[in-house]
Amino acid sequence: MTLKVGLPWPPSVNLYWRHGRGRTYIDKPGKTFRENVAAAIGGERLLMQGRLVVDIEAHPPDNRRRDLDNVLKALLDALEHAGVYEDDSQIDKLSIVRQEVRRPKGCVVVTVRQVVPPRGDT
Repeated sequence: MTLKVGLPWPPSVNLYWRHGRGRTYIDKPGKTFRENVAAAIGGERLLMQGRLVVDIEAHPPDNRRRDLDNVLKALLDALEHAGVYEDDSQIDKLSIVRQEVRRPKGCVVVTVRQVVPPRGDT
């Protein structure tokens, strides 16, 4: 099984999660991003089983300096929350490549492939 989907540019981890009153929570930009990811996937919980490969093409919104690893955490969390897979510990190979700028908001193109089906599947 393979899923390829274009998604909005993820919010910074500093905007996605907040800390306060002794707990960590997902703030409004993070919740909105999660909702947008679920909508782009079509609200269908795929729950890919087995081992996975995830390839990400990152199209930033502008030419500012950005750390690519800052894209990953919110994106992988949102994909899990949307039901693409049960847990991101299923991912055996993860790649991210910076691509050309896409104004005005940027985007990411994500491909998730099941490489080893769960036992009992062919």
